Amino acid sequence: MLLPAEKSLRVVLARFAAARIDHDQRPTPRTDRMLQDSVYTLCVMTGTHTSEDALHAADAMLEQYRAGRDGVTQADEVLAA
Repeated sequence: MLLPAEKSLRVVLARFAAARIDHDQRPTPRTDRMLQDSVYTLCVMTGTHTSEDALHAADAMLEQYRAGRDGVTQADEVLAA
């Protein structure tokens, strides 16, 4: 499976969090739709079927991004500058 761009994944996670908070505080049909849309998008991006699985998969992906950044050597950083 291809990894989504880190920034895109973080944006979708932020939307999910905001929708979840809004819906938990004041559930309305609009907040429910926003939550369902964000869950659907997160599931598609992570290749999962439930919000719980999607969050676990997103955490694993974010860990991969972090590990990739930590694996950059000092020589690579100099070349990038």
